[in-house]
Amino acid sequence: MQFLLQFTIDVLSLGGAYALMALGLVIVYGILKLVNFAYGELIMVAGYGLFLMNGSGLPWIVMAAVAVLIAIATGVATDYIAFRPVRAKSVTAVLITSFAFSTILQNAALLFISPRARNVPLPDLFSQTVEFAGILIPARNLITIVASILLLVLFAWAMKRTVLGIAMRAAATQFRMARMLGVPANLIISSAFAISGFFAGVVSLLWIGRIGSVTPGIGLEPLLVAFIATVIGGMRSLQGAVLGGFLLAFVNTGLNYTLPQDLLQFRDAFTFTLVILILLWRPEGLIRGPATGQRT
Repeated sequence: MQFLLQFTIDVLSLGGAYALMALGLVIVYGILKLVNFAYGELIMVAGYGLFLMNGSGLPWIVMAAVAVLIAIATGVATDYIAFRPVRAKSVTAVLITSFAFSTILQNAALLFISPRARNVPLPDLFSQTVEFAGILIPARNLITIVASILLLVLFAWAMKRTVLGIAMRAAATQFRMARMLGVPANLIISSAFAISGFFAGVVSLLWIGRIGSVTPGIGLEPLLVAFIATVIGGMRSLQGAVLGGFLLAFVNTGLNYTLPQDLLQFRDAFTFTLVILILLWRPEGLIRGPATGQRT
């Protein structure tokens, strides 16, 4: 019983973080039909924002809010600098500018801050544990579960009940028709990047809460996780992205619990094998998104 409870909490904690990562990626893909490879750097800039505010005397919650705002601003800047000027060009041009913007941000962190890991300020709560039903649970895992549930519910409500959410769903389904009906294209796309930046900022807080430091390459693993989760769940489906995140967390946690110690270093190989098998069975992902028109 204790094993099952511990396993469930670990899956929910990791899956919640993975689901938020995947949503941040798929919200842009749903409209532009392109993967934003600079998404990982949004997580990085939020982490460095937190690091640079260390010693400012501000309450941690204020520093966290500013870090999330930095990620949102960088997300919108990604649209204006890397995507909007070449959006009407070829797919290759957009992908290259996305990679270039990602590299520029990483190199800026290397040049102006440091290639070494930098500790970021975290509240004591992140290092505490809670005893429940005979097991010790890191408080940061419970924070991740609560934060991810609240954000997923809020996001689902906003997409169904707000004008912006309905317009974004319409644009993701048939962008040209949505524009003809008066949906402002640039506003919708910038909003998608801002929401993506918001998710990246929150993920940065939760991710750094696990490792305690930030490096120029910290965004690579979350980007890879988000990409795999969206491929598994369905690249055009918001629900699929969430499902893919939790499924990937289930697989990773299950392998951590069951693999012998000397095989743990090959965990990613087992994970990708399962991903290939899933894609052979469901090439379009587990949940098929709405039929879409041509790329924006």
